[in-house]
Amino acid sequence: MKWTQTLIPTLREAPADAEIVSHKLLLRAGLIRKLAGGVYTFLPLGLRALRKVEKIIREEMDRAGAVEVLMPALQPPEIWEASGRAETASNVLFKVKDSAGRQWFLSPTAEEVITTLAANEINSYRQLPKNFYQISLKFRDEIRPRFGLMRAKEFIMKDAYSFDTTDEGAMASYKKMYDAYTNIFARCGLKAFPVEADTGVIGGNYSHEFMVPAETGENEVAFCEACGYAANIEKATSGIPKTGAREIGAAIEKFATPGVVTIEALSKEPYKIPANRQIKTLVYIADSKPVLILIRGDDQLNETKFAAKTGAVAVRAATPQECSDTLGAKPGSLGAINLQFEHLTGKVRDEMLEIRKHLGFDSFKIYADERLQGANDMTTGANEDGFHLKNVSIERDIKVTAWFDLRTVSAGEPCVKCGKPLKIRRAIEVGHVFKLGTKYSEKLNATFLDEAGARKPSVMGCYGIGVTRTLQAIIEQGNDKDGVVWPLSVAPYQVCITPLAVAPESEAMKLAEKFYAELSAKSIDVILDDRDERPGVKFKDADLVGFPIRIALGEKSLAKGEVEIKPRNGAVQFVKIDVAVEAVLALAKAV
Repeated sequence: MKWTQTLIPTLREAPADAEIVSHKLLLRAGLIRKLAGGVYTFLPLGLRALRKVEKIIREEMDRAGAVEVLMPALQPPEIWEASGRAETASNVLFKVKDSAGRQWFLSPTAEEVITTLAANEINSYRQLPKNFYQISLKFRDEIRPRFGLMRAKEFIMKDAYSFDTTDEGAMASYKKMYDAYTNIFARCGLKAFPVEADTGVIGGNYSHEFMVPAETGENEVAFCEACGYAANIEKATSGIPKTGAREIGAAIEKFATPGVVTIEALSKEPYKIPANRQIKTLVYIADSKPVLILIRGDDQLNETKFAAKTGAVAVRAATPQECSDTLGAKPGSLGAINLQFEHLTGKVRDEMLEIRKHLGFDSFKIYADERLQGANDMTTGANEDGFHLKNVSIERDIKVTAWFDLRTVSAGEPCVKCGKPLKIRRAIEVGHVFKLGTKYSEKLNATFLDEAGARKPSVMGCYGIGVTRTLQAIIEQGNDKDGVVWPLSVAPYQVCITPLAVAPESEAMKLAEKFYAELSAKSIDVILDDRDERPGVKFKDADLVGFPIRIALGEKSLAKGEVEIKPRNGAVQFVKIDVAVEAVLALAKAV
């Protein structure tokens, strides 16, 4: 390809709304252009790189035994209602209506579609196992699209779905995909690592995310350098000890705390109650019902863990008014004692109980973080503004419904596996693998007859790679002050030939055309920069776009019988003309 035949609109400055380096370089290098928030056009070079990522994915998926299909982006709501996700995923679903007024969903993923296909086409254990995959456009109604392709409304995803007869078979399919993902990201030049992950709205009971370390990543990962433990912060646990149990002391005592509504304020004079001896009481609305969540004062609730442990679909913090209606006090004075307004009397107490009953808040589940098990001599809110309770014993004074790990781990805490200090780093999620079990197959009747003639649900797995996100992650990880640093495997063009004189009769242009033909014949992707521009402009553009190898042909070097060969992240080499092609081929193997 000649530069003047394609479209590479490079920019010296990035648009103001490009926040992270990879987004800036996607725009500056002329790889994409924004149509609207979260919606982008791929320009020729961006599309070439994207297709190379897709090619690698297809090769590894095929090698792992998956078969490619292509499913509709337009999906009927009925199958989403059958799976239960029409409600749980409603916040990301794009909904459209046809001319007859019928509603459709634009696909954010395809568990329902593929399970419906399996229900209709697979009937016997002899047809299993199967693993279907596709690479297609997906749509998610992101309220706040940002960072270019990282969080977009329209994007390309590779999604795969396995069907097995047994749990053991499903784990074997899972392992194949896990290994395939490892190969895919390595071939794309990404330093990606797997971490334990929450299954989220997809569901299932076993999951790993593939993460690319990046300071601009939207995910946090806890990891141990000593033993290799790694987990998304939404899943991570640590070996931090429980709150030290003290001897159960005197009866609960109420004391005045005027104006004190934070953990920090209660830890200062005149109260001096350390945060680790306080119980933080949070009111949450889980599936339209209020629940109380208890964690230690110096810990932070992990909402994802709470939803996963309790099975709640819709989870949010209660408003101050809901807290008051529920417990009779504002946030900062809440607790899991005096739940029936024992501190009130007569008509006031009756009115509060009636309000609660009218709102459907007449009973509570109390979930507590495991770190509080056995804790005594604690302090908590009294459910009365301006008052707290001390001498609280969890086991004696609070009826906990269930104990779970609900806290967010912090850097420096001991690893749950080996005890060494954990570290926290930010990362970009590029892939996710799930063991789904029978969640979808049971609801959508994807069953098979086993050897004994009994009908059983298929055991499923699902596996996703954000293809467009992977492309941007490659740039986020591979760049320098001059622009993109592409791995050879996914670079739009592997070699850029740069003649400094472009007249057809010039020696530089004739030799450039010769190199172009010879390298192309060797299956090297080559672009010839035939623009009549200054050398500095050409070199800057080549570095900005990030071609792995550049060949420069100028008068001075040609007079010596040499050309300049420069790897994108290496030093200039002067090579004799007659061995230049061999030198480039050797360099291409080494890059």
